[in-house]
Amino acid sequence: MSPYEQQRFDFLYEQHLTNLTLQGKCPATIDGYSRAVRRIATHFDRCPDNLYTQELKDYFNALIQSHS
Repeated sequence: MSPYEQQRFDFLYEQHLTNLTLQGKCPATIDGYSRAVRRIATHFDRCPDNLYTQELKDYFNALIQSHS
């Protein structure tokens, strides 16, 4: 990720954590959801809000195939 994208990701990630907390999610749920977002960002090496629907479908399909 470029420094700009990393900064954007960090900002959006903090908002994500805040929103989950305000929704009353338990810490384990927040951890699980947040870990998934970080894994997606690492896999694609870019901020998840810049991904296409088809990229996400392919990613999740590959996860299902490899973990089922």
